Amino acid sequence: MIVQFQVIGLYVGLATVGVFAIWYTCPSFLGIDLSADGHSIIPFEKLTTWGECHTWEGFSVNSFTAGSRLIKFEDPCDYFTTGKVKAMTLSLSVLVSIEMFNSLNALSEDTSLLVMQPWVNPYLLVAMSVSFGLHFLILYVPFLSKIFGIVPLSLNEWALVLIVSLPVILIDEFFKFFGRLMSASEQRARSKKLKMA
Repeated sequence: MIVQFQVIGLYVGLATVGVFAIWYTCPSFLGIDLSADGHSIIPFEKLTTWGECHTWEGFSVNSFTAGSRLIKFEDPCDYFTTGKVKAMTLSLSVLVSIEMFNSLNALSEDTSLLVMQPWVNPYLLVAMSVSFGLHFLILYVPFLSKIFGIVPLSLNEWALVLIVSLPVILIDEFFKFFGRLMSASEQRARSKKLKMA
């Protein structure tokens, strides 16, 4: 179980940071167009050395749209400070989604979601719906998104969030399957000992 929690925790961290980097560096991801908002795509090495931006020759970036808001840059290096609002929103949305999907994993320690369906715990589904509802509220109500410093996401961006978030279920399903195999093996060994005694 400790290994399972470590692997899932590692995935949560990688997914949350990874989606931030994906927005900056990939015009598309697994067939999802991420360039529709008009933001500039930069190489990963520029993202990792963004603090040296003022030393880059000829560096320029495009303005881009976030919901109904146009994000402009007087200084191209602002792309990595004020311009990170969309990447931060994607990271937050991935974190919220992963935690909601991971709560489904907690329905059972070793039974697959294919066997123990999510609706066995309607309170969990209500809690998930409320959590997603509140997240959508702060994303799509303009004065709330301004307070929280985030911006609305497009359908393509939500597709990216889901693609990056859903593997947490598959990772947990793998560990549950492995746990069931180990339990069956231990039971066979115990039965064999009892027969021999």
